[in-house]
Amino acid sequence: MAESSAVKARAPLFRFRKGRSLPGAIQAILSLLLVSGCAYVNVSVLQTMRPLEEQVIEGEGRPKILILDVSGFISETERSDRLKIQKRPSQVAEMREALRKAEKDRDMTGVIVRIHSPGGTVTASDIIYHELMNFRERKKVPLYACITGMGTSGAYYIAAAADRVYAHPAAITGSIGVIAMKFNVEGLMGKLGIEEETVKSGDKKDLFSPFRELTPEERQIVQSIIDELHQRFVGVVLARQGGVLVRQDIEALADGRIYTAGTALAEHLIDEIAYLDDVIAHLKESAGIEEARVVSYTRHGEYQGSIYASLPARELSLLQVAGESTGSIAPLSGVSFLYLWSP
Repeated sequence: MAESSAVKARAPLFRFRKGRSLPGAIQAILSLLLVSGCAYVNVSVLQTMRPLEEQVIEGEGRPKILILDVSGFISETERSDRLKIQKRPSQVAEMREALRKAEKDRDMTGVIVRIHSPGGTVTASDIIYHELMNFRERKKVPLYACITGMGTSGAYYIAAAADRVYAHPAAITGSIGVIAMKFNVEGLMGKLGIEEETVKSGDKKDLFSPFRELTPEERQIVQSIIDELHQRFVGVVLARQGGVLVRQDIEALADGRIYTAGTALAEHLIDEIAYLDDVIAHLKESAGIEEARVVSYTRHGEYQGSIYASLPARELSLLQVAGESTGSIAPLSGVSFLYLWSP
């Protein structure tokens, strides 16, 4: 108690100087308390995840045109920054949230899915396609896709849900197909004198193990899965709104190769070559409106200053992609079936 009284009797250790900001003063107080051991302060540097908020990018009037982003590696796993501090919902979760919000908005006149992606997992691509198809059926507003840079494999799969598919003149699309990757480190482990031991209930239980080569029978099993998923992709392209291709035509185009916008247009994989602002103008014409606000949905603290400003997207290396479908980025974490162009 005596020590406490002595402390109270002393002159203040610091005073607020004229013009000193309150936040600066608070920081000084916290620093003093921490150094003296007088208090324990727990300050979280993480922002609480908030609902999507509407942001007007350009234009005026009551009708709205929403721009949704499909960018980077398409996955159903949660996204984060490089330091793994700030979390963000997966593209699948965020797309569903955005579409539900747009569906409830009576002023929503149309949606443009802006695409710049090489594709991603089979599951994530298929779910987003499914969500867009359901939205188009329920909302009954124009839904356009615009490939601005790259819209290959799973990204093109998603674009096929739109009423019309546009591509910038310099865009790359195509790569219709499926790929499954694994690393075979058996030789490397042998050189290092490391042996792997597996106890299993059946001879196929460690199918696609990175520690040994596939047997011919196992390769056929994996190939049959690839073929089935490939035919699903072909069926999605075949069902595309306004499509003129028959299955035989699509199968000839679906050997995994990529196409320029000009070639894709000539092969009827896209409907028109146009820049994003032209696509907005076309949507207005289709909806029968002259003016509209172009909007996006963002999280608190994010900002989009123009129709070409994109939100942060996670980019993965080839090693990370190999384990993405398991929710891990370890290169030996498992097999991924991918609608992905990854040369």
